[in-house]
Amino acid sequence: MSIWGKIVGGAAGFAIGGPLGALIGALAGHAVDEMRDSASPQARDEHGRPDQTQSIAFTVGVIALGAKMAKADGIVHRVEVDAFKRVFRVPAEEMRNVGRLFDLAKRDTAGFDTYARQLAGMFKDRRAVLEELLGGLFHIATADGVIDPAELRFLRAVSDIFGFPPEEFEQVRRIHGGDRTGLADPLDDPYAVLGLPPGASLDQAKAAWRRLARENHPDLLVAQGMPQEFIDLAQEKMAAINAAWDRIEKAHRAPADGR
Repeated sequence: MSIWGKIVGGAAGFAIGGPLGALIGALAGHAVDEMRDSASPQARDEHGRPDQTQSIAFTVGVIALGAKMAKADGIVHRVEVDAFKRVFRVPAEEMRNVGRLFDLAKRDTAGFDTYARQLAGMFKDRRAVLEELLGGLFHIATADGVIDPAELRFLRAVSDIFGFPPEEFEQVRRIHGGDRTGLADPLDDPYAVLGLPPGASLDQAKAAWRRLARENHPDLLVAQGMPQEFIDLAQEKMAAINAAWDRIEKAHRAPADGR
């Protein structure tokens, strides 16, 4: 069964617990009366594969926080949920259910911070996965063409709950299109994409590029709890990281080549 079927089935809500589990239960039409602690990150299914509980929490978390963010500027744009459906490999037969989950989260009385804190706890030892989750929110925020100041404040608040310092937030913003506030093009400063200060040495840039490439390899992220359905997001991030390194390397090589 795909991750979408498991979300709609509702059973995962009991394993996840908390506000995310309650949201899954509401989608399935069942009251989630008893919540259990989140499944262990190392849990395995009967075939020895990683338990999908973490992947489901990631997926529902992006939808729930995306729905809360859609209200941040006071206007809910349908294009935002449509962007989620388009980018994150939602099969046609599950489109309606994803829309329902988005609407349920939008109307839920729970604050966005309750979702963010649950996710921060579940993925506290996997920062790269939390970065991808924040990146997914940036992708939704830019779906209507621009990030509203209220949306940017929302994203910063989520980033703070996830425990990211300002420079890491800036890095995620540039990688995932957060330049649409009119501040800068995401690749105008390739050093920021690699999490480096301007003018860092070539060796520092190369080391940062290798580390980020290793930490953000799509296969590793899936193994750590990011759903396979989100692989396009991880590939987008890797493309930005590689492009940033390419620009830095060419800039350092150009003087030596006499250009």
